[in-house]
Amino acid sequence: MKNLVILGGGYGGMRVLQRLFPNQLPNDVEVTLIDKAPYHSLKTEFYALAAGTISDQHVRVAFPEHPRLKIRYGCVKRIDLKEKCVYVDDQMIAYDDLIVGLGCEDKYHGVPGALEHTYSIQSIDASRATYQTLNNLSAHATVSIVGAGLSGVELASELRESRPDLKIILFDRGKLILSAFPERLSNYVQTWFTSNGVEIVNSANITKVEPNILYNHDEPIQSDAIVWTAGIQPNKVVRDLDVDKDPQGRVALTKYHNLPDDENVYILGDCASLPHAPSAQLAEGQAEQIVQVLLHRWKGEALPDELPTIKLKGILGSLGKKHGFGLVAERPITGRVARLLKSGILWMYKHHSG
Repeated sequence: MKNLVILGGGYGGMRVLQRLFPNQLPNDVEVTLIDKAPYHSLKTEFYALAAGTISDQHVRVAFPEHPRLKIRYGCVKRIDLKEKCVYVDDQMIAYDDLIVGLGCEDKYHGVPGALEHTYSIQSIDASRATYQTLNNLSAHATVSIVGAGLSGVELASELRESRPDLKIILFDRGKLILSAFPERLSNYVQTWFTSNGVEIVNSANITKVEPNILYNHDEPIQSDAIVWTAGIQPNKVVRDLDVDKDPQGRVALTKYHNLPDDENVYILGDCASLPHAPSAQLAEGQAEQIVQVLLHRWKGEALPDELPTIKLKGILGSLGKKHGFGLVAERPITGRVARLLKSGILWMYKHHSG
């Protein structure tokens, strides 16, 4: 039996499982999924878990079950490309084909104290810890959120809804928040925050973090909790791989999503160097193509000359439970419609997974 090992049960890893099972997997192949948790986590909703507006069970989806699917729980320590094995805690697991979908970690940009003195929403464990801290704060406490991309904006808006008694400050390097979005959307979200009492500090430059103190342009700002949402980088296991990477540390790949010198190793999701910014949607699109490549190779068939371009349908963000914003087919949308669309997509995902 050939062993396909999948590192990480995130959006990409989950889509691989959904496409291989129940009946696409060849009879001479088995799959080993390795993940720290016994369930798939909806990372796009971690902001709401941290803010306290949804419960833990709302961000969990069961992995599929199949006689030729083995699930091993543990922390991936190292990948040995020469020996074709991975080390999980104290155990070694050999592979014939490997899909690396270990996701990302916070990137602190060399800011002293940021790692040690800020909270995170990059993992379900980190989001739980952030929830405990934010929701145990006393009334009128100050929460500083560093980074006003999608994660920071959604966390700040959700926390405003969960804890209207808190003082929330959102720090962003740009002149407008959500700099990757059209200016119309940025202005809409910035206006929403202003009207809802969230303070925005534009053109911020966080130079240092100490316990309960954030330094913006070297000026200290007292904070009862500091949450970091200012950038991501590939998982350390991937950063430690001796392979070609792009300036962001993501792994360079062939058009078939495998390493240039190893057709048995595929890099998926946040760790892969792709034309678009990392997202759950992109990871799922990539997973669809990796499955097709694997099926061709397992059958000894020639690969297509080109794979289709992964088409992204858009991006949606929430501003609490009643308002939202986004780009759908490159068209900006705001207000209640955007929020309803996001809720509907989440409902469909949860009820068609597992």
